[in-house]
Amino acid sequence: MTPLNFMLQIDPIGEGYVILLTGLLIVFGALLVLSLFFKFGLPIMLYIYKIITKGRDKKITDIRIKADENFTGELAAAISTAIHMYLNEQHDDENAILTIKQARKLYSPWSSKIYGTHHKL
Repeated sequence: MTPLNFMLQIDPIGEGYVILLTGLLIVFGALLVLSLFFKFGLPIMLYIYKIITKGRDKKITDIRIKADENFTGELAAAISTAIHMYLNEQHDDENAILTIKQARKLYSPWSSKIYGTHHKL
């Protein structure tokens, strides 16, 4: 065996350890990155979002209800009636009992062995 051929041979067990080590590093590295993101990155992003969207928290008493003058009681009654009619439509109520009767097997000459195509004499 020449030195070149000896160097080209790959040890299958050593190759398996390389694949195992690479897989473990990828999985645990991804878990580390995700845990760091959820620990530090997410709170920073939520803080920036809070700054962008007005900064201070509003109390329920501070929120003013805007009234629409075009929304009348007749319109509310029509919408509620339509929802009521949609949810309570008359559907065909089927009987939920399933009955299975065993069918009687009649004799069929098609599966009979006496009418076979090969007759032994």
